[in-house]
Amino acid sequence: MAEAAKLTASVQERVKAFESVLANGVRRRAHIGFDALRIDPSFPPFQPGQIAVAIRPPDWAYFAPPEPTGLMAKMFGGAKHQQLVQQRQADYHQACADHAAREQARQAALAQAEHRYHQRAQAHQAKAAQANAEVDRLEQGFTARLPEAIEDYFELVIESSPVPDDVPVDVEVAYQADARRLYVIRELPTVDIVPEAQEYKYIRTRDETDVKARPVKEIRQRYADLVAQLVLLTIRDVFDVHPRDLVNEVAVNAHVSTRNKATGQPERPCLVSVTATRENFEQLVLTELDASACLRHLNALVSPHPHDMEAVRPIFDPDLSKYRFIDEVDIASDLDGRQVLVDLTPTEFEHLVRQLFEAMGMKSWVTQASRDDGLDAIAVNEDPIMGGLCVVQAKRYRKLVPVESVRALAGTMDDKRASRGILVTTSWFGKSSHDFAKRNGRIQLIEGPELKHLLAEHLELDTVIGVQKGKVQPS
Repeated sequence: MAEAAKLTASVQERVKAFESVLANGVRRRAHIGFDALRIDPSFPPFQPGQIAVAIRPPDWAYFAPPEPTGLMAKMFGGAKHQQLVQQRQADYHQACADHAAREQARQAALAQAEHRYHQRAQAHQAKAAQANAEVDRLEQGFTARLPEAIEDYFELVIESSPVPDDVPVDVEVAYQADARRLYVIRELPTVDIVPEAQEYKYIRTRDETDVKARPVKEIRQRYADLVAQLVLLTIRDVFDVHPRDLVNEVAVNAHVSTRNKATGQPERPCLVSVTATRENFEQLVLTELDASACLRHLNALVSPHPHDMEAVRPIFDPDLSKYRFIDEVDIASDLDGRQVLVDLTPTEFEHLVRQLFEAMGMKSWVTQASRDDGLDAIAVNEDPIMGGLCVVQAKRYRKLVPVESVRALAGTMDDKRASRGILVTTSWFGKSSHDFAKRNGRIQLIEGPELKHLLAEHLELDTVIGVQKGKVQPS
């Protein structure tokens, strides 16, 4: 019974540790001072112990026989006494020889111990000198804002995060100085990390311990929550580093190393892909929120079935080498030259539309999910004539966009007091929609062919929209 209770407590403790990964992580400073990375070159003093104490030599007084007196002297005389003295002298000389041998061995052991001590001290000092030189170079490069040093430092910060045992901490990062953006690829645990056992119970009648299995639904929920917490903690740790102006945006791809169940081949699907700006992220109360809900709030691409290793399309290419040589890389660069836009997920389409309009001059882009498979964005157009607050709505449709969507845009514009409204779609608008936009005078409608042209003009991206009026567009 005690063993069963111990096993149950161990499982419960492990599950509880998974629940508090984010809360525990945000309670400590992620920023690491360079002095904390340096190794103290000093070595503890030599302490030889007992071998440093000289062995006491034999004392003749202990061996010397007493002088004969009285009756003893008359009975045995001087000859017997002299014989005894000679015997004791021989014993004494042997003791002196034994002492000399033991003392010589002690001194040899002491010299050997001193030699080993000096070797360890020198090795420690050499290791400290080498490590501290590396820290010095890292600090100098970090201070000078050299991308390689910044990447090394952020890898160290993220991998130092306190997470439960068996949770991988391996990351790879790339830094773009001009954009002040950090790309992070984080390794995730597999679903097996969640204990399948929920409780152990000893059955006295059978003298056996039964295992109560954890419900499959609970395992999946706990795994999805753990993944979400690890992603949020990664972003938080990056933003906790000083100076604060070093990174303004973090992009994270979270991958898991596993094997394809159908082929047995190794694969590394991406389960979460998300970007976050410092301004948006600092509004979050990380100790109070639900991690999975927070990822949805950040418009992250999240696997609908992470327990089955179902992948999502990463926002950025997992090959980080390309980000170290160019200033801007985004989802547009990840799309195939003949990508079918209607095949993108709503969130992927959002990222692409955002990049398009930012390339066209929109600033201060803020999005929220709409209720009809699209996105609503509030942005600022800096054009001196046509500029001002602008509402952008995107509809990833395969069929006619209803006029109600255009009228809803007009209502959103009035609610936000926006000067302009743009409705962009992969499909097309009807005559009533065009007539309404013309009467309004402040609404611009962008249909599939125009969207394709704008993507080519501003992002140099050749795409297939995926629909024509009334039918699927051939590729």
